[in-house]
Amino acid sequence: MLEARGLVREFGGLAAVDGIDITLPPGGFLVVFGPNGAGKTSLLKLLAGSLRPTCGEVRVAGETLVPGSPAGRERIGVLSHQTFLYEQLTARENLRFYATLYGLADGQARAVERLREVGLLERADDRVKTFSRGMRQRLGLARTLLHDPDLVLLDEPYTGLDAHASAVLRRVLEALRDGRRTVVLVTHNLAQGLELADRAAIQVRGRFAWEGAAGAMPLRDFDAFYQETVERVETGVPTPSGAGAR
Repeated sequence: MLEARGLVREFGGLAAVDGIDITLPPGGFLVVFGPNGAGKTSLLKLLAGSLRPTCGEVRVAGETLVPGSPAGRERIGVLSHQTFLYEQLTARENLRFYATLYGLADGQARAVERLREVGLLERADDRVKTFSRGMRQRLGLARTLLHDPDLVLLDEPYTGLDAHASAVLRRVLEALRDGRRTVVLVTHNLAQGLELADRAAIQVRGRFAWEGAAGAMPLRDFDAFYQETVERVETGVPTPSGAGAR
């Protein structure tokens, strides 16, 4: 479903993404960890087709993703730091508007179903400007999933959420593990990411310093391994041969 080869994105001669390869089958779930400034958001933008790579290419379902072209974009759903919601519209109106953009014939029914999934059906006719940060994030997720995308890209979806909103989000993300949708999740929360994903990667200075099975080691061991990996790359110390599980 998702294949990236030799992805590089430079800004002013500096590589935010520096030679990343990804291969995920339908139903694959990859979580990407990394410190601030590692290039994780730039990577997601490349995978979404909203940022043009300096080198390399992204293929979704076998088709090359061309930035600026609508081809293939209907297969992708993105939740970024921006929710892309209109504050003066109600939750229902926002989703109906996006349903029109996607050309969905059953937009009204889908809007109701997505609002129910994220626990906002009772607030369907309230304006978004009255919503809390957590409610906007959940509505943003409903927008992301409105057109039933095959590839879902999530950039720090837990940021700013309270315990209730986090629990709702977790249920929705667990439902995405249906064997059909492919998911790439960027998060700083090691526990939440490892529980959801089947693959994990540590991105540092634009590269994957490590990639392997999400259950390759217990959380406590992975936490220590993550810290050591980041420090090793940041300080320029070579990674020991065979470190981590591939």
